[in-house]
Formats: sequence, structure tokens, C-alpha cells
Amino acid sequence: MLEPLSSGTILLALAVLAAFAVAVIAIKIAIKIAIRVGIVAAVILAALYATGFVGLPF
Repeated sequence: MLEPLSSGTILLALAVLAAFAVAVIAIKIAIKIAIRVGIVAAVILAALYATGFVGLPF
């Protein structure tokens, strides 16, 4: 009677651990993408400002 309970608990713990690992990896990938998008947006904005298309009052 104790064996199925232990097996189910172990499988549940492994499933939770796997879900946590997937979430951490997804967050790391999302941060990398956000940083790259931010850099590209900053470069594009700087280029538009330098060419005079965007009038930002600095």
C-alpha cells in the first residue's frame, strides 16, 4: 500500500522539478530576446534621430 503512494509522490516531485526547469529556461530565453530587441530598437531610434526623422527634444 505504501509503494504506489511513494511512487506517485516521486513522480509528482519529478514533474514539478521538470516544470520549474522549463520555466527557468523559458525566462532566460525571454530575457535574452528582450535585451536583443531593446538593443535593436535603440539602434534604430538613434539612426532615425541622427537622420532627422525623429525630433526628440534633448
